[in-house]
Amino acid sequence: MLLKRVVAGLGIAGVVLAVTASLMAAETKSGPATVRRERVVTLTATVEAIDVAKRLVTLKGSKGNEVTVTVGEHVKNLPQVQVGDQVRVKYYEALAFRLVPPGETTPSASATGAAATAQPGQKPAGVGAREVSVTVTVEAIDRKGHTVTFKGPEGNSVTVKAQDPKNLEKVKVGDQVEITYTEALAIAVEKAKQKS
Repeated sequence: MLLKRVVAGLGIAGVVLAVTASLMAAETKSGPATVRRERVVTLTATVEAIDVAKRLVTLKGSKGNEVTVTVGEHVKNLPQVQVGDQVRVKYYEALAFRLVPPGETTPSASATGAAATAQPGQKPAGVGAREVSVTVTVEAIDRKGHTVTFKGPEGNSVTVKAQDPKNLEKVKVGDQVEITYTEALAIAVEKAKQKS
């Protein structure tokens, strides 16, 4: 269940949505992406119960589904959470493929990450992001089956089906392709709305 997976990251993710926005706007490090797929998932849940001593929070999703999660010790502001508070989760991921021009050098693999959390005394919140890039070599192309086989920097091969077969016309065996995977998770706990 995505809600359980995303909410379990409460301690590493939240309020600084600027990181997510910058990742959404960014292209790969060394130029515009040739092919880019991305998605954003936004979830909201209500705090139904909380046991600060056991660090358990029960959340109820918009469809009535409930999940109880254990909140890690790294979440310092757990006592600020109250029943009725809203937990807003935004998850972003993108996959970009860029044909590396002949003669351009790129690292075979790299990874970067960032995280930020709420200030002491505030509702728990944070944001976490990471980006992983790898440069692979086109080993084989099956135009009828719409697949391409890539060879990674450690010699491993993987065959993938092209979502748009027209993209296979842009590559040939021996080409290098930079693949960049980006994900960001932002979680914020907001005070319960006052009933009128």
